[in-house]
Amino acid sequence: MRVWIVFVLCLAGHAMAAPTEEESIMEELVTEEPVVEVGANPVQIEVGEFDEAIEVVEDVAAENPCLNHHCKKGKVCEVDESNTPMCVCQDPSTCPAAEGEFEHVCGTDNKTYDSSCHFFATKCTLEGTKKGHKLHLDYIGPCKFIEPCMDTELNEFPLRMRDWLKNVLVTLYERDEDNNLLTEKQKLRVKKIYENEKRLQAGEHSLDLLAHDFEKNYNMYIFPVHWQFGQLDQHPVDGYLTHTELSPLRAPLIPMEHCTTRFFEQCDADSDKYIALEEWAACFGIKEQDVDKDLII
Repeated sequence: MRVWIVFVLCLAGHAMAAPTEEESIMEELVTEEPVVEVGANPVQIEVGEFDEAIEVVEDVAAENPCLNHHCKKGKVCEVDESNTPMCVCQDPSTCPAAEGEFEHVCGTDNKTYDSSCHFFATKCTLEGTKKGHKLHLDYIGPCKFIEPCMDTELNEFPLRMRDWLKNVLVTLYERDEDNNLLTEKQKLRVKKIYENEKRLQAGEHSLDLLAHDFEKNYNMYIFPVHWQFGQLDQHPVDGYLTHTELSPLRAPLIPMEHCTTRFFEQCDADSDKYIALEEWAACFGIKEQDVDKDLII
């Protein structure tokens, strides 16, 4: 549970700090740079670490055009003959050597990369190819055998994650005096949950108790589910979650929860590669009439 919360604290922090940009469930989780309990922000993950499609160009400094020219992960800035900055694929061999196993990442090609830098640099060199199109960062840590997710286990997954999301928000609320982890509107919503005497306290709970609490205190889970969607839907903010936007949550979570991939695949009910708010809410048992886009703002 502690890991999930740390994960969320970081995720929330980045969401507030980066107005326009990607890199946790059940009790022990580690994010792209180590993480925490389920919810918002994996332990201080650089959102940019998982960005596969954003490129921002700012004013070019006269003395060094590349100073304010930003490239997406996997690319570096170089100037051409006319001193114009341009983004080119980074040579993987120029990436800093990994200092520990925790920096390794596993790609969807089931290959372990020394670091996210090596991964994105390699992906960049494959741009325009079928292999490059299919290659994504799968999870944090070296590739390993992930046990198949059974149907019964898949049904248990949202029980733990819902509880985790609720506790992540409560933790953010408790620590949010001057950190601006939550907006004033969000604080008011979480305050109602925090002060409710019927709230199930954080801890190790049986699946039966989690299911019973969701049934009896259903209203306490509506906002946490919406809030997590809003934290992930950032680039762009369009009401849909892409593979890249899900990475901050799923990448650190997969090594701990082997049903993660299957769960998110199931959320995409129409198999269009995008998870709409309605699909996300349905995955967590939120009733259709309770889906409210205003809750993710």
